[in-house]
Amino acid sequence: MADGSGQFRPHILHVHGSFSLGGKEARAVRLMNIWGDRARHSIVSADPAAMGARDAIDPAVKVDFPDGPSFAGKPGLARYRVITAFLKRFDLVLTYNWGSMDAVMAHRLAGASAGLPPLIHHEDGFNADETERLKTKRNLFRRVALQRAHAMVVPSVRLEGIARSAWKQPAGRLHLIRNGIDVARYAQPPAPDAIPGLVRTPGKLLVGTLAGLRAVKNIPRLVRAVAAHKDRLQLVVVGEGPERDAILAEAATHGLTDIHMAGFMDRPWRFVGLFDMFALSSDSEQFPISLVEAMAARVPAASMDVGDVANMVAPENRPFVVPDEAGLAAALGVLAGDAELRARLGAANRQRAQRDYAEQDMVHAYARLYGEALASPMILR
Repeated sequence: MADGSGQFRPHILHVHGSFSLGGKEARAVRLMNIWGDRARHSIVSADPAAMGARDAIDPAVKVDFPDGPSFAGKPGLARYRVITAFLKRFDLVLTYNWGSMDAVMAHRLAGASAGLPPLIHHEDGFNADETERLKTKRNLFRRVALQRAHAMVVPSVRLEGIARSAWKQPAGRLHLIRNGIDVARYAQPPAPDAIPGLVRTPGKLLVGTLAGLRAVKNIPRLVRAVAAHKDRLQLVVVGEGPERDAILAEAATHGLTDIHMAGFMDRPWRFVGLFDMFALSSDSEQFPISLVEAMAARVPAASMDVGDVANMVAPENRPFVVPDEAGLAAALGVLAGDAELRARLGAANRQRAQRDYAEQDMVHAYARLYGEALASPMILR
């Protein structure tokens, strides 16, 4: 739609299952902030209480949070008609993960004659209930719902394979766009007090992780892995979510008395470099942007072998991408005992981040794709 100057500024709807600040939300917000006044945005969440990521949106960005229809509930034609009427208000619809799939299905069932805007769906990973195996009914639902989507975007090679095989997405609809960050921002050492309330235990190294505190992130696994070396490692968890109390209970059980739960913190370039090691303990990931942030800050990583992680880190760091909890504890122990190794892996990780995960490449790819859907290829550039 046109603004007061007569210039076309697309009105983009973002439909999330939840809008707590995680990887997909951080990326969506970053794109909004970079594009500034080139577009107007509306954001809805199937979980209206999960809107924490709104605080990371630049105040200069034109954004609202409308009271739209419910995007959670049992499928039904009546619900889909209400959703369809809502979608008509926008120039482009962006949907994210399984929690937004009712919007995708409503768009599909309305048909080409309904005059709906183009829809682009993004899949970044799975919740805890699909970490072991994808649900057959959800696979079939996605196959049907995505038939009228303009495009589908995935950040990882593994998800690209799932989209082709399980969801039957044709090559022309499927786009692999890797997450990128502003690597240059991570070059400077952070201030020692960048994490509020952190009191470093003398003689210990910091193991840090960034995650929404959900079951799929399995932070209790990391607690146990760090506890195996609690005489020389201190754990810092940056993030907020429903698993906070369970994590603290696990720490108490294993005598991890100096764990620091930092809560939600934005602008990770301010503090990630404080970690001596980064750790990822998730049951499921695809292309974790927190890992890229740690790599850009010259931090070595120990991680579960999930998603694309083994191919994301520098080759030198791959031996520390492990299959199980015992391996994670062992990897942390080896890194803790060798300062030269940590420095070498950190330097290699930063070089890899500079080469492969530049934010500019990601931004251009999304601007091109969204612009093509809007029939105005340069609108976001």
